[in-house]
Amino acid sequence: MLKEFKAFIMRGNVLDLAIALVIGAAFGKIITSFVEDVLMPPIGLLLGHVDFAGLFINLSGKPFATLAEAKAAAAPTINYGMFLNTVVMFLIVSFAIFMMIKAINKAQKPKEEGPATVRDCQYCLTSIPVGATRCGHCTSEL
Repeated sequence: MLKEFKAFIMRGNVLDLAIALVIGAAFGKIITSFVEDVLMPPIGLLLGHVDFAGLFINLSGKPFATLAEAKAAAAPTINYGMFLNTVVMFLIVSFAIFMMIKAINKAQKPKEEGPATVRDCQYCLTSIPVGATRCGHCTSEL
C-alpha cells in the first residue's frame, strides 16, 4: 500500500498540481500586494483620498470613524472596500491566467497530419483504402 501511495504521489500530474499550488499561493500574495499597495492607493488619490480597504457600512448604529475601530468594538460591518480590492485582484489574476494559457496554446505546435490512408469512392461515397482499385461496397472500378 505504501508503494502504491508513493507511485501515486510521484506521478507527473500530482507533482505538477503541487507545484502549481505553491506557485499560485506565491502569485496570489504578489497580486494582493500589488492591488493593495501599488494599484489602489493612486486610484484612491484620484478619487479624493479614498482608502478602499477602509470603506465600510456600519450596521450597529453606533458611530465609528474607521473600520479598525468598528472591528475592535466587534460591530457588524459590510466591508465593501475590501470586496472591491478582492474583485480587482480576481480580475488581475484571471487576466494573467488568460494571457499565460494563450501563450502556451500559441507555443504548442499543431499536430502534423500524415498522408491520407482512406479516400471516398466517387460512385457510392464510401470510405475505401487509398491503394484500392475497386470499391468494396459498390464494386466499381476506380
